[in-house]
Amino acid sequence: MGSSSKLRLGVIAVLALVMGVSACGLPRPGPNKREIMQSAADAKGDSIVINVNAHVAKVTSEIPSLGFPASFESAGMVGSDDIRPGDTLALTIWENVDDGLLTQTGTNATALTQVQVDGQGYIFVPYAGRLKAAGNTPEGLRNIITAKLAPQTPDPQVSVARVAGDGATVSVLGGVGAPGVYPIDRPTRKLSAMVSKAGGATIPTEIAQIKVTRGGKSGKIWLTDLYANPKKDIALRGGDVVLVEQDTRAFTAMGAMGHQNRVNFETQSLSAVEALAQVGGLQTGFADPKGVFVLRNERPEVIRTLLGRSVPEDQRVVYVLDLTAPSGIFNARDFIIRDGDTVYVTEAPYVQWQKTLSVLTGAANSATAVDRASTGN
Repeated sequence: MGSSSKLRLGVIAVLALVMGVSACGLPRPGPNKREIMQSAADAKGDSIVINVNAHVAKVTSEIPSLGFPASFESAGMVGSDDIRPGDTLALTIWENVDDGLLTQTGTNATALTQVQVDGQGYIFVPYAGRLKAAGNTPEGLRNIITAKLAPQTPDPQVSVARVAGDGATVSVLGGVGAPGVYPIDRPTRKLSAMVSKAGGATIPTEIAQIKVTRGGKSGKIWLTDLYANPKKDIALRGGDVVLVEQDTRAFTAMGAMGHQNRVNFETQSLSAVEALAQVGGLQTGFADPKGVFVLRNERPEVIRTLLGRSVPEDQRVVYVLDLTAPSGIFNARDFIIRDGDTVYVTEAPYVQWQKTLSVLTGAANSATAVDRASTGN
């Protein structure tokens, strides 16, 4: 057999070995670009593949819409002096006689220092009876008591003070300096003031959210919106629960990137470029900049806008970002990542060949070593 024939046979053998090694399935971080494309509905798969351009980035861009119910924002401030169930009052009654209804001998004043407003909003005052206190100011209650006592003692003088406001409290929980139960007083009738009284937020401002629960309703806003929009600084009500918490949104990073993990959002709005940067960027020497994918379950209205067809429910969509395209980086910068997205970067095509050659080289070296050992060379 000639040398050229031997060379051809050698080449064929090497190619067959390369194909065989590749078919065995070399280690890799996940599917390649071709395999992902095969999942498309056009290829009888169960997902829709969409190449990201400026229009797609604009249609799909979305920042979480947070806010309070209209009833929260329209509610006026509670009067700081309004008496509420659970409040404690201090009453002092002066009588213009030596032997009055309430006074002891030698005095003309009676002090009732711990008068509790019951759950229905009433108090009991001797000789005046059971009176509705809740909803009145101390001045209003003073006039009511005076009117009740006037027929029984000449020219009574009454003083009413709200000693404690335990009946109108707000629970402040979560990421604040001093969680606890705080009364609604004149300085703390609004949300921002109450959060400040509780020590302020201890969570980074950019990702801090404030949730307010009132009765059966609740609403949530970004902490930055609380200070930027006065309308969001709502008036509080007794029984409100204020929770300061960190943004819980996250995406999953996989493939040829700095690291693979579930990653929390670090900003209110996170673009694809920022998401890649947050995990260390593309792996130099391994990543395919043409194979950046964002996988999500997309809403029907977005599918209808992008593709002009109606679907009954959320659809699996694979968004393809080609960073090497003329506007690739700009499109990735404008494409917004959502909660629950999976960001996947494929390996460059040559990497698999590199791995194959590495396996072959290792196998050839091992074979040579065995051959030398058997021949004693």
